[in-house]
Amino acid sequence: MAKVTMLNMAGTEAGTIELKDEIFGIEPNANAVHAVVVNYLANQRQGTQSAKTRGEVRGGGRKPFRQKGTGRHRQGSTTDPSQVGGGIAFAPKPRDYRYTVPKKLKRLAMKSALSAKVQDNEIIVLDDLKFDAPKTKEMVKVLENVKANKKALIITAEKDDNIIKSAANIPGVRTALVGTMNVYEIINYNSFIVTKEAIEKIEEVYL
Repeated sequence: MAKVTMLNMAGTEAGTIELKDEIFGIEPNANAVHAVVVNYLANQRQGTQSAKTRGEVRGGGRKPFRQKGTGRHRQGSTTDPSQVGGGIAFAPKPRDYRYTVPKKLKRLAMKSALSAKVQDNEIIVLDDLKFDAPKTKEMVKVLENVKANKKALIITAEKDDNIIKSAANIPGVRTALVGTMNVYEIINYNSFIVTKEAIEKIEEVYL
């Protein structure tokens, strides 16, 4: 088991925590991570793009000009894609880009992302993270104390409005719960800040 030093909100050491190798110590599978990230991005697409084909644009009733003698190419309709104001060839239409990937692949990708954070020393474990009230300055101070990167993902075990609101206005900082974190965000943020309680919940969910 990998041992990671825990920090408190002041940035000083607060003991160590052992991370289970089955979750935080596997050999990262790049293919699994890539597949799940592509799936996540595809599922975020709205798919609302739309354009009119030649059959949907207005006009096209009569032949725009005579067949011969004008020096122009032969044309039978003003709705043709080659004409100004005509339809779009192979026009995009609303569609659903969502698709699913196997649960085992998702779990492997999650474990790979978490293990990569440990290997790259980008994981910061806090013994606790609590605020009496929403204070952006306090959150900024905590991030400075633990030497977090400008792009930081904060994971907590339970929803805490004080933490969420304290981090909401800090550029590059995002909060998430163990149940809502995803592979894309884990690898997209440089610092992975997680509480001791959240670590226990992650091991409980993914073991």
